[in-house]
Amino acid sequence: MTEVATGVHESIDRESAVRSYVRLYATLARTSMMQGFQYRVGNYFYMIGMVAEPVVYLVVWSTIARQQGGDVGGYTPGTFAAYYIVWTLVRNMNIVFTPFGWEQRIREGELSGHLARPLHPIHYDLGSFAGWKVVVIVLWLPIAGILSLIFRPELSPTIAQIAVFGIAIWGAYLIRSLFLWMLGMVTIWTTRVSAIFEAYFAAELLLSGRLLPVSLMPEWAQTLAGYLPFESTFGFPITALVGPITSRELVIGLVRQFVWIAIGIAGVQLMWRRAIKAYTAVNG
Repeated sequence: MTEVATGVHESIDRESAVRSYVRLYATLARTSMMQGFQYRVGNYFYMIGMVAEPVVYLVVWSTIARQQGGDVGGYTPGTFAAYYIVWTLVRNMNIVFTPFGWEQRIREGELSGHLARPLHPIHYDLGSFAGWKVVVIVLWLPIAGILSLIFRPELSPTIAQIAVFGIAIWGAYLIRSLFLWMLGMVTIWTTRVSAIFEAYFAAELLLSGRLLPVSLMPEWAQTLAGYLPFESTFGFPITALVGPITSRELVIGLVRQFVWIAIGIAGVQLMWRRAIKAYTAVNG
């Protein structure tokens, strides 16, 4: 009877914990959505400012495709247009709490306040930014419409591609959040981290599919990208919708995302325990 009672109490505790997390994320997301729509003009200008980068890539690669006889590695001007228009959404979905924000948290003592919260601080970042993503998606639709009228993208995804894309953009958000959180925690040990941050972002820029589709990169770069999380945050979500991609590649891409999420969770837990010990030792 004692074992049964213990099992019942553990089950109740787990259900209570799950409900607590659901309520937290719902509250944070709702608050963030309200703030995002309240300041939608500012958000629009911010998003429009980010359009310049993919438009430059689009114009360059479309021009190269025309000069090469109509395509580059299977990408036509129309598919390049589709790739970089979808890029604008994926890029905005990948805006998360950056490592540079950790410097402010530590310098101004904000981290001490985060430690007093009942749940792990990363949940508050994830929930808040997730709510803002809903605003991003809504505000992105008119921008995508205007870009489509100008550049005429060629886009004909299957139902499977659309479904995988819907999962992959949130997977990308999780992966980037977790890995940048880990990178940001380095600030607890040293304040001279700008060079580390810049090196990370440079590698991400070159190997993620952000500059150009991964399939157009040299073979050695494609191999290297396969061992890093960057492609799962940019190249895979975009290619999942735009193509060309097979059903097998869709499944493999999702599996890779799940693996990187698991690695990210484990990494955050491990680094957090050590980082807090170092932080409290210095500030205790």
